[in-house]
Amino acid sequence: MTLHTFNFKRLKNWFLDEKRDLPWRNNLSPYSIWISEVMLQQTQVAVVIPYYERWMARFPTIESLANASLDEVIKSWEGLGYYSRARSLHEGAKYVMEHHQGILPASAEELKSIKGLGPYTIGAILSFAFKQKVAAVDGNVIRVLTRYFEIEDDTAKNKTINYIRSVAQEILPDEESWIQNEALIELGATVCKKKPKCKECPLRSGCKGYIKGSAERLPYKSTKTETLYLYRSVPIIESAGKFLIRRGKQGQIMHDLHEFPYFETSSKGWTVQKLQQEISKTWNLNISLIQEMSPVNHSFTKYQVRLNPVFFKTENVINVEDHVWLCSEEISRLAFSSGHRRVLANLQEFLNA
Repeated sequence: MTLHTFNFKRLKNWFLDEKRDLPWRNNLSPYSIWISEVMLQQTQVAVVIPYYERWMARFPTIESLANASLDEVIKSWEGLGYYSRARSLHEGAKYVMEHHQGILPASAEELKSIKGLGPYTIGAILSFAFKQKVAAVDGNVIRVLTRYFEIEDDTAKNKTINYIRSVAQEILPDEESWIQNEALIELGATVCKKKPKCKECPLRSGCKGYIKGSAERLPYKSTKTETLYLYRSVPIIESAGKFLIRRGKQGQIMHDLHEFPYFETSSKGWTVQKLQQEISKTWNLNISLIQEMSPVNHSFTKYQVRLNPVFFKTENVINVEDHVWLCSEEISRLAFSSGHRRVLANLQEFLNA
């Protein structure tokens, strides 16, 4: 493979003409880049923009993030998904305050010690903030380079990803290397997408994937995550204007989020009567059925979840381990998973009808 054919000048000119106006491009501080790059993982740009702007207003510095409570951080992240990212940012900020006086270090080795920073985010910080000649290889760049150089190896394998990183590093120009990194990311995000717009690509004349007609089948990735289906009955229990709420169980994916209690069921194995029996057996609560509500479907990571919420009332408020009784105002200050947020919204709509 010859790497000298890569046309940085043409890519740079295209990027300077076509790049999107994104808020993090107006703030190239290491902290801003850290936040934006973590938010952009697994999340579309249009979704990230308002979250990034609110986050930077709420936590403008590493110190302000480190001093915030985890609940504040999770609430600010609510709706972005993959909440481990928010927890890692919070832990990372505390680490930077303790070990680096609140300033992100400018070396890869030191950045590796910060919670949640992987090769791409480290490369982005070093390249965009510190202008170092370091490749920043995300999914967009992988797509561009596998097509441009017709790399047909399995991108599910670390060996292939490491090779692509070495290619990205080798083709970096000595001057303005950060522009090439950002331009490759932009090209992958806007032109060299899953279904590539090859006619709009500034690199098509040198792209092996375009020339040989293999662009649409690259990159090749062998593994597919199996989807797991979960079915849950969700009792919404009210007593004197307060609702039974719990925090996600420690060790679960969403353990920092709040939710209504739920019971695992099967696709056809649940009824309101069975749920009432489960509530009576588990908590010894005398409940009255108010309304069976519309089911809610949502997904996270490899799971597809169906929630079957049912609204009950009870006269007796008893202490339920790991649960709290909260009024609507208190609930509004908490972060909920997307599925339980929709259950909550449906409940509020029902109560206001």
